Amino acid sequence: MRIAYRAQNLIDAHLVKDALERADIRAFISGEYLIGAVGQLPAMDYVAVMVADVHLPAAESIVREVELQLAEAREALWTADGCGQPGLC
Repeated sequence: MRIAYRAQNLIDAHLVKDALERADIRAFISGEYLIGAVGQLPAMDYVAVMVADVHLPAAESIVREVELQLAEAREALWTADGCGQPGLC
């Protein structure tokens, strides 16, 4: 199995996993149960979406599409209040 996506959080990991599975690519979330062990610390680099080696090329294009959608959604949320400063509003 190979890492197709390193998630910032568990929700993003599940969104990617679901998109992969809709494309008939079996996916597994690695590190999902480690999040509780780190408490309130950011869980960066603990959660990854894994796919079989043979499916990695196909998974990469799907992951890029989901990442783009997530970036657009976050941008819309950050600028929705008129502040225009990501993370500072």
